[in-house]
Amino acid sequence: MKVLQINKYFYPKGGSETVFFQTIELLEAHGHQVIPFCIHHPQNRRTPYDAYFANYAEPSQSGFLTKLRQAPSFFYNRSAAKQLDRLLRREKPDIAHIHLLFNSLSVSILPVLRKHRVPVVMTAHDHRLICPAYLFLDGKGRICEQCRGDRYYQCLIRRCSKGSLFNSLMLTLDSYFRKYIISPFTYVDRFIFVGRFAYGKHMEFSSRYEGRSSVLFNFTLMAPEKAPEKEDYLLYLGRISEEKGIPVLMKAVEALPGVRLKIAGTGPLLDTLKAQSRPNIEFTGFLSGEALRDVIRKARFVVVPSEWYENNTLVIIEAYTLGTPAIGSRIGGIPEFIEDGVNGFLFEPSSVEQLKQTITKALSLFPEAYAAMCGEAQSFARRHFAGEAYYQKLITLYNEVIHYNKERL
Repeated sequence: MKVLQINKYFYPKGGSETVFFQTIELLEAHGHQVIPFCIHHPQNRRTPYDAYFANYAEPSQSGFLTKLRQAPSFFYNRSAAKQLDRLLRREKPDIAHIHLLFNSLSVSILPVLRKHRVPVVMTAHDHRLICPAYLFLDGKGRICEQCRGDRYYQCLIRRCSKGSLFNSLMLTLDSYFRKYIISPFTYVDRFIFVGRFAYGKHMEFSSRYEGRSSVLFNFTLMAPEKAPEKEDYLLYLGRISEEKGIPVLMKAVEALPGVRLKIAGTGPLLDTLKAQSRPNIEFTGFLSGEALRDVIRKARFVVVPSEWYENNTLVIIEAYTLGTPAIGSRIGGIPEFIEDGVNGFLFEPSSVEQLKQTITKALSLFPEAYAAMCGEAQSFARRHFAGEAYYQKLITLYNEVIHYNKERL
């Protein structure tokens, strides 16, 4: 099978890119030809297909006047449509799998795929299909579902994109563009949700997802292994940004001077939080490869203190695979993967006191109970996150969509 994999970036920027690259690796390992389509970026990996990649200037790295000039590409990227048309004329893939396309490739590519009669599946890695600012948070960081019923103007009123009027306006207009001009519902054959919470939330907002959606947990290519001797620290791993709840975690750990915390990752809050850190908190910076695996497998627990509707977080997947249990907020999709007291612990989001109590309880487990929890984490990973099981489900889904399109066309 020839599979077109579509994503904004062609370098490992975040969790979505990790899934994107692992999906490519998994498909290629099973003998399929994979063709990537992304935007040009100086950090991209090398590929024979980069001559077909699209141009797009990052708004966050541009001045206000440049943003205004480039605004049309935010909604409809002509370069992406043109380059994809060239690529499809040459390669003629059997199916296209979209990961991230908003704020870059844009929905401009959807009519091009339809013109070439390429079946389309799309993984919803976040909530952008129903929330303009994708986090379900307003400009003050509070959970917000005011755009329910296609009332996307609420994003502008509440300045849901980092408190920025301009950013919120752009996201609001983009949502209406997708509603009235080029709707993913018209062009996407199957939506893939990475958790039951995400699927349920999308169904609450629109019944149109019913009958054309599948739930596939994210997966990992890491092989389960026997956990080494644990070291005495907790680990936060991921993007260092406001919605992730890191300030709450730091306050809880600061109140427990005997507890060590490592924070691995980068993001907009990094410098601010480093300036506020205490001696028992260490910032490791961005980690990857064996260094990443090592810091996960030796941690007592990974902590996921998110304050937004977190989807299927790769942190928990990778931690469980390496035999490390998790402490997570009782919000979004996190409780789908943490069975309280079995493979980790849950606490109410944004509560410093409850997180402090949960950490104390977790670190007070007797050795036998802690070893059993590590075993339960790995057992959960083998059942739900194994690459081979994911491949079988994904290829079945691909074949169903291809067959459906042949029948329809």
